[in-house]
Amino acid sequence: MTLSLDLLLGFALFALVTSITPGPNNTMLLASGVNFGFNRTIPHMLGITCGFFSLVLAVGLGLGAVFQTYPLLYTLLRYVGAAYLMYLAWKIAHSGPVSDSAAGNNKPISYWGAAAFQWVNPKAWIMAIGAISTYTPLQGYFFNVVVIAAVFALINLPSVSLWVVCGSLLRNLLRDRRWLRLFNWGMALLLVASLYPLLMESMS
Repeated sequence: MTLSLDLLLGFALFALVTSITPGPNNTMLLASGVNFGFNRTIPHMLGITCGFFSLVLAVGLGLGAVFQTYPLLYTLLRYVGAAYLMYLAWKIAHSGPVSDSAAGNNKPISYWGAAAFQWVNPKAWIMAIGAISTYTPLQGYFFNVVVIAAVFALINLPSVSLWVVCGSLLRNLLRDRRWLRLFNWGMALLLVASLYPLLMESMS
């Protein structure tokens, strides 16, 4: 069977909650909104949504089964993601002063960088696997996978955009270098803190 209305509504709520709650993507978008403004962060937002759309499709079309067969690959991917997250945290912590100009050495994350990050983002994998395993009927499976990925993307983009809007609203308050430095270091520490579950799991 195809997705029923009740199942689709349940999935839409799942997509909204997982997309709008704090995580690596939303923390970076909040920081980017503060440091670069809404317009310059648009490629970052689009990269997240499109990269996640492709990830959900890939999981639905069999990539999740590959990781079940070869769990070492999944573990490797998670640690690559953790290393990249540490690098992004370092970049946020050392971002320069708020500026309305596109010039300068500091640049927001690109579309392709944000899209690629979804493939090593632990929260994105949990969201994708949860969506496919919980909300995708087996009958008409491939059509349902495409619907799930498309609906997730449609909900994800406005959800993550709210974090950029919040960051943009904070720009005037954070033009003071001292406050901006504290904010950027706080965002960097939140990104590092998001690795805590991974570290605890590896130690157990």
